[in-house]
Amino acid sequence: MNEKFIEKKLVEAVRKAGGLAPKFVSPGLDGVPDRLVILPVAHIAFVELKAPGKMMRPLQVRRKKQLESLGFKVYCIDEVSQIGGVIDEIRRS
Repeated sequence: MNEKFIEKKLVEAVRKAGGLAPKFVSPGLDGVPDRLVILPVAHIAFVELKAPGKMMRPLQVRRKKQLESLGFKVYCIDEVSQIGGVIDEIRRS
């Protein structure tokens, strides 16, 4: 299983939950999470996707902390089995 497969499963699950998971690209600002997850009733979070067992790079960790300091939830998913729990957490936030 690779990162692209996990990313595809995340996008499918978010759509099934009635939301959007657009690719998040920010020219000039490296290290941003891969996807923005937007669920009904204004629930928003960022998601970094990794291959199983892989860790975020130091710049990605700094960007995660920066976004969290602004009040956003940021998740790192490296297993398909984590997707449902992350979506549930975003809904509760």
